[in-house]
Amino acid sequence: MQLLSLYQSVISFLSLSLLHSYTLSYFLNNTLTFLVVLSPFTSSFAFELLFLIPSLLLIHLPHSSLKNIKTIDMTVPHYDDQDTILITGGAGYIGSHTVLQLLNLGKRLVIVDNLCNSSEESLHRALALSNHHGGSLVLHKVDLLDYSGLQQVFDQYKFSACLHLAGLKAVGESLEIPLGYYQTNITGTLNLLQLLQRYQCRNLIFSSSATVYGLPCSDQPIQEDAPTGAMNPYGRTKQYIEEILRDMANSEPNQWNIILLRYFNPVGGHASGMLGEDPNGTPNNLMPYVAQVAIGRRPIIQIFGDDYETKDGTGVRDYIHIEDLARGHVAALRKIETLTTTQKNQFCKTTTTALGCVPFNLGTGVGYSVMEMIQSMSEVVGRALPYKVVGRRPGDVATVIADPTLAAKELGWKAEKTLKDMCRDLWRWQTQNPQGYIGSGSTTLSKADGDSMDVSTIPSPELSPRRSPYIPPPPTDKRPQRPKHGLLATRGSRSKSSSWITRGMLDEHRRWSTPSSILHSLRRTFSHIRSPTPAYC
Repeated sequence: MQLLSLYQSVISFLSLSLLHSYTLSYFLNNTLTFLVVLSPFTSSFAFELLFLIPSLLLIHLPHSSLKNIKTIDMTVPHYDDQDTILITGGAGYIGSHTVLQLLNLGKRLVIVDNLCNSSEESLHRALALSNHHGGSLVLHKVDLLDYSGLQQVFDQYKFSACLHLAGLKAVGESLEIPLGYYQTNITGTLNLLQLLQRYQCRNLIFSSSATVYGLPCSDQPIQEDAPTGAMNPYGRTKQYIEEILRDMANSEPNQWNIILLRYFNPVGGHASGMLGEDPNGTPNNLMPYVAQVAIGRRPIIQIFGDDYETKDGTGVRDYIHIEDLARGHVAALRKIETLTTTQKNQFCKTTTTALGCVPFNLGTGVGYSVMEMIQSMSEVVGRALPYKVVGRRPGDVATVIADPTLAAKELGWKAEKTLKDMCRDLWRWQTQNPQGYIGSGSTTLSKADGDSMDVSTIPSPELSPRRSPYIPPPPTDKRPQRPKHGLLATRGSRSKSSSWITRGMLDEHRRWSTPSSILHSLRRTFSHIRSPTPAYC
């Protein structure tokens, strides 16, 4: 028995001695953790001999071999889904059309949306319209102001890129509730950026706006290097976020790929009539309001000012078809993918050529007045639409037209659809969905290969009551439970879990994040051994 006790002491001491080298972190995190959990339940010599054998084998490995052992940071789970893309606000007007085009390319998408001004039905339809079996879609109903809830989403996936489309976007409303816009748009973005930085996702496409340019210096098309100076709270939120993104990119040189897409008034819908703009309440943009007047949901169109210095006195804007705008996001994503050179080795590390932070205008380069838009829509509808002129809205400017030359040169993107296409597709959407997505039943479309999918049968957890988008969630001491699945789980999606962790360690996940914490547990397990303290503790 004395000899056996001596063997046990020697084995335990040698095992502790191995902890002096940080290069054994892989061994510690993946083997010793499990053995330490079991050690209090057995004191057999056979078990501790099993504990020592892998360690003795590692001792004889050359130093170069130890370097090739993959180390994993257990603080944040790691997965191999390098092409999973996060889209905030993906259930909205722009988001749903972009989601459809990315699904057609076979992308794996994770949507984060609080559904305050959008509908889950848009994602069901986008999924049904997609024609590529490699794409997948998962929806999480999370507000960007809810940092804890957003972090739980990051815990479940490893994102290669993020399309940030979420935010409040009405100029008139921003003048009434400016603090709500600053809180929602800026604070929500800060929460997202902190998590992107922490979880090592530095490829971002941001949904900006032409309103950042403020009052144009002339009627000429605006280039990206024009001075910015937004004239309303909504535009200022976009401008401030752009500045934040530039500062962040400058603080970490050659690491961030950030593309700022400055939109110029998207209009229209999908050619099928299945996707379109469905705002909650009174539309804040011109063309959705015009379409609702045409279908009978609104009595008359209001024109805010007819005394601008334009050809007919009404404001001139650069209108772009929503499908062209969605293609712009795909082009931006491809730009980042081509600039990001990934060289994988045993370490699973990557070498990236960073873009920095670059803005691009997405527009047609052609301006149309409010009266021209109403007349064009009247031609498509087949009758004159009623309108009346009211006073100007604070913050509106006379003419805003894009110069899309840089996007054509750098992104290979150019708007293809005409004003007639915009009005025709908008009217098709409105006639097929007179009440929008509300009351839509089962969405079943036959796929090209004969398969049929009823996306309305996909189970979804119970949704919490919708709250105002600009009121922060009430503080709580309870940590929200992580949902087992997203609201919409479809082809190719799969749940992630850390298979190495034991049931009793689930609540102690972070205790095993470093070799030092493992060493502390080993000391408690082998407290009967008098051994020197490791140098690096």
